[in-house]
Amino acid sequence: MQEHRIVTTRRARYYTIGGGEQPLAESWIVLHGLGQLASAFITYFQSIESPSRLIVAPEALSRHYVMEQGSRSSDAKVGATWMTRQDREAEIADYVDYLDAVWREVGGASRVTVLGFSQGVATAARWIAMGKSRVDRFIAWAGQIPDDVDPSAFTKLSEGITIVSGSKDEFASWIDEGDHKGRLEAVGIKPEVLTFDGGHRMDRLTLDAIASAATPASRKTP
Repeated sequence: MQEHRIVTTRRARYYTIGGGEQPLAESWIVLHGLGQLASAFITYFQSIESPSRLIVAPEALSRHYVMEQGSRSSDAKVGATWMTRQDREAEIADYVDYLDAVWREVGGASRVTVLGFSQGVATAARWIAMGKSRVDRFIAWAGQIPDDVDPSAFTKLSEGITIVSGSKDEFASWIDEGDHKGRLEAVGIKPEVLTFDGGHRMDRLTLDAIASAATPASRKTP
């Protein structure tokens, strides 16, 4: 058996809320977690949208049925995934190119924030490291910065990294395996670290506080 490969164009979707002012002050590109859809994920950001801030939620390229015990595909919830372990290098390359294309359409604001939630953290980290888009700030929410990303790639972020987690996150041990703070500090980055009272989820009050901060606390150390 011989494996063959081609590159093909495919259709993808993203959702937006807010924006409208020109020039646009901020754009946030927010990447959902495993099994979520962008149309639902973007609703978590309604409290921070404004005419000067555009929220953009790309949807992962691979969709699947989220099966519960006893359910059938005909009535199962549909979710999306950024990648699996199967053919991972190709899937990473595809979503990096895809997110660069989204940025070219909607990301050219004066300030660009990328937020990844859960699986979206790894996706965002690889995109920042491997992509061609300008990103000013990275918010890693309840996920891992993967081992295959050199943390020195984030020294180019003008507004640094914020790491957010819930105090009762059921995936805390998995998240902690990434040693994000230690790896970042080893290359001279001092991340802002925030914790809220809750589990593996977005938290509106924490998100509102991050969005309203005039200047993020996370900076590259001298």
